[in-house]
Amino acid sequence: MTGKDCFAIEGGKIVNGEITASGNKNAILPILAACLLTDDTITLKNVPKIVDVGVMLDLLTFMGAEVEREGGSVQICCKNVTQFDLPEEQCRRIRTSFLFVAPLLHRLGKVRVGMPGGDGIGRRRLDAHIYGLTSLGATLSDHEMFFEAKNGLTGRDLFFDEASVTATEHILMAAVLAKGITKIRNAASEPHVQDLAHFLVAMGADIDGINTNTLTVRGVDYLRGCEHKVVSDHIEVGSFLALAASTQGEITIHGTDRTHYWMINRVFERFGIELKFTKDSVFLPGGQIPQIINDVGGAIPRVDDGPWPQFPSDLMSAMLVLATQTQGTVMFFEKMFESRLYFVDPLIQMGASIIVCDPHRVVISGKSQLHGLPLRSPDIRAGMALLMAAICAKGKSTVQNAHIIDRGYENIEEKLHQLGIHIDRL
Repeated sequence: MTGKDCFAIEGGKIVNGEITASGNKNAILPILAACLLTDDTITLKNVPKIVDVGVMLDLLTFMGAEVEREGGSVQICCKNVTQFDLPEEQCRRIRTSFLFVAPLLHRLGKVRVGMPGGDGIGRRRLDAHIYGLTSLGATLSDHEMFFEAKNGLTGRDLFFDEASVTATEHILMAAVLAKGITKIRNAASEPHVQDLAHFLVAMGADIDGINTNTLTVRGVDYLRGCEHKVVSDHIEVGSFLALAASTQGEITIHGTDRTHYWMINRVFERFGIELKFTKDSVFLPGGQIPQIINDVGGAIPRVDDGPWPQFPSDLMSAMLVLATQTQGTVMFFEKMFESRLYFVDPLIQMGASIIVCDPHRVVISGKSQLHGLPLRSPDIRAGMALLMAAICAKGKSTVQNAHIIDRGYENIEEKLHQLGIHIDRL
């Protein structure tokens, strides 16, 4: 973070150009926690330069890990880690600080961790984490977040009551060095969960069922060091595609994985937008006029999110802004987080035609001419969406809390400059 905390945007520009996808934010954060599972050196490539990565690396350094960072590469060695009591203030800065619990239980047999932070998009339960950890043999103090595993962890047959991404990642890390076999049913299978699993396999873990909702993990005695390239960020890519479509612009994004975009592509089709994919790039041709394609019989279509392979919740905010620049009417049904849609109020003030049905549903009719306003980023994805709205708007806008957007989007203003957008930090 630079210390400059406000973006100034001159609206009305058309996106045109090429960028390369950054490393996946939601993959690198659990991978950094998993580095604690070995004494050997880990080398990570395609690591995004975002605030949340810096917080995780600071926590690793606090524990005693040796961390060397150069460009998009990071080397980490945890053999001298001895600190089990993590600082509450740092833990509250980021949700994935909680993912250090399982690796530290394997390494030190105990850990005290502050309550995790993260975006204020609604209630984000820890119940699946606690269920998995205690089922495998960890104990939790009633009065503080202090965990112990005096006799180590032992594999169990588990069923999550929700397909939680971070809980799946956490219990994967608990299971790979646990005694016996762990089966995780109703597991999350997002691309970032798969990338963590592939990283653990490269370290020597025995995991079956990657890319499915049932993971079978056979515990091993130790894990080794490895080199791993972090998968590209499909949420960042989807955000830039939505931006280009909103301005009727043209964009090519390199470094993508075709298999991550099946449902995303279907939703863009619903907006009348054609995407062209190769094995490692996606192209959105310019000049397309977004037009909502009604359901059979002329019914208003609905965009709703869900666990993978359904549409990602993290892309709802960006697609909602695209809807304001699209001819027709569409409903958004945010099923996963009750506060995700609160950011629509400033869009209404900018001139968007939005009916708020309840905390989970909004109806948008477009196309609307947006007008520049002072805005404030409430969370990472809403912050990016407000940047998009400012780019589409007539006149100038400012978006405060730029550091929140920096938590999830690497070099955002540089990439927007590459695409012809006028944006500055103030």
